[in-house]
Amino acid sequence: MKERASYEREVAYAILDEALLCHIGFSVDGSTTVLPTTYARVDDSLYVHGALANHMLGVLANDTPACVSVTLLDALVLARASFHHSMNYRSVVIFTKGTKVEDPTEKLAALNAIVEHVVPGRTSDARPPSEAELRASLVIRLPIEEFSAKVRVGPPIDDAEDLNLPIWAGIVPLQMIAGVGITDPILIPGVCAPSYATHYPPRA
Repeated sequence: MKERASYEREVAYAILDEALLCHIGFSVDGSTTVLPTTYARVDDSLYVHGALANHMLGVLANDTPACVSVTLLDALVLARASFHHSMNYRSVVIFTKGTKVEDPTEKLAALNAIVEHVVPGRTSDARPPSEAELRASLVIRLPIEEFSAKVRVGPPIDDAEDLNLPIWAGIVPLQMIAGVGITDPILIPGVCAPSYATHYPPRA
């Protein structure tokens, strides 16, 4: 529904910064593919990464049009009539073209940003990428230029003639909840779990 659309960057960026996973769609040689991956937003660009031989990244590196989609599902919306059942959600769709990141400084910053997006604080603890690992990684920059966000909130919207039906209606809230980190069984003795593993940062 068009009334749910927003073209404000602050709305889209809030969704992108909260979500952990995006889906990227692209077409090549008459075949269309949609694949999931993690990402990071840095200013007005998304960064994705993978191995040099990664098919999707290889396609995106060649200025191929792509569609990036992110969705946060907040609740099931149960109306009195099955026709009006819905979901409360926040989503962003971006139409873009990728660029291979060649600059080593930008490449390292992008890789660190992806780790920090998923687990804030982790890059302070983890070993940074080696030169060989950097060479083995392909990083793609996806400018956020043409985009739209859509948001649905609130209770079900039933037809007036159904409001007095003796049928329960309302919303069922949904959350992604992190458990407590499970220690690697071969971890060397004396290493304590960091706070982001025992109490993963909540995402509203």
